Amino acid sequence: MGSNASRDQAANGQNQAANNCDITYKKSNSSPTRSMPKTRWKQLTKAAFTKQKQNSFNSTKAINGSADSTNEEANDFSRIQLLALKSLELTAPASDVVLRNRSKNWLQLSGHEGAFAPAAPGTIWKKRGCDDTEVKVYKALVNDKMSEMVPKFYADLEFNGENFIEMQDLLHSFKNPSIMDIKMGTRTFLESEVNNSKARSDLYEKMIKIDPEAATPEENEIRAITKLRYMTFRENRSSSSTLGFRIEGYRLHGKEPAKDLQFVRHKEEVIEQFKKFLPNSNELQEQLINKLKKLRENLMSSEFFKNHEIIGSSLLIIYDQKKVGVWMIDFAKTLPLPKGVNVDHTSPWTLGNHEDGYLFGLSNLINILQEVLNC
Repeated sequence: MGSNASRDQAANGQNQAANNCDITYKKSNSSPTRSMPKTRWKQLTKAAFTKQKQNSFNSTKAINGSADSTNEEANDFSRIQLLALKSLELTAPASDVVLRNRSKNWLQLSGHEGAFAPAAPGTIWKKRGCDDTEVKVYKALVNDKMSEMVPKFYADLEFNGENFIEMQDLLHSFKNPSIMDIKMGTRTFLESEVNNSKARSDLYEKMIKIDPEAATPEENEIRAITKLRYMTFRENRSSSSTLGFRIEGYRLHGKEPAKDLQFVRHKEEVIEQFKKFLPNSNELQEQLINKLKKLRENLMSSEFFKNHEIIGSSLLIIYDQKKVGVWMIDFAKTLPLPKGVNVDHTSPWTLGNHEDGYLFGLSNLINILQEVLNC
């Protein structure tokens, strides 16, 4: 009872403080409590939501260095661009100018352009749509075996008519990190997305634009394909269909991001990308492999994992000179299995069986990283 009362007081304190900033925290009994919520809110509002122009200028200046005060707005925009380019080095709270311009200048993470902005120290805001599926997942995972392998969930909130998830900033404890986004599973689309059997000319045009030789004689004759045909064609062009995962993108500290890797399909090509990304330290590589093995162990004993299909989720790998971290992220397409349906997360997918290939991909990922380590 006392725990629930203190949690309600914290929520009320957050909402009262947020009223001045048009922020609404949605009450949750599942999110973990944080120490000193009022102090944290003072810190957040001072650093991120100040209404005074001079304060926002000074706050941004503190992050990015001096600027010409005679052209403040232009310099504000330049600072945002700089923040976007250096997003993987951010450990400071967002300034008001970042939030004011967030619709056009969201900070970029590999594979997640336009999705994140820093909030208070140690937390970020992730923009979400009206669908609250991901919020439900984070709440459900609080007491599950998977909880230690996902970012800490703090709040579901609304700001200026948009919805956000406030969560742990996974980069916060790293110095000069490198980061990789790996999309897990043999498919990245829900079965509900491909149930319609109507042949569509626009999807045919998309397919032959990517590969003029992809269409069958029958498809060329009617110049149309189904959504299922197009989505499986797209997955088959990456390593998702063959290995159960694909590298979405990565960024080495101080380097330009490596993106547009969706056509890296064969095992040998994947190994070459890992050789470019992984640290030279065998100790760090072993840390990474052990964390992935621990993730697999936790998944196999997780009630949540047993009863859900995990579609379009990613593994985020972060390392610096001293440590490695691995987290599961992106749960917007993680749904409960239909009644009476069981999956093993390893078997091949066919329409209706809801297999996602997550464990198949994770095991292949571990084996490939072990192979790289042994080279």
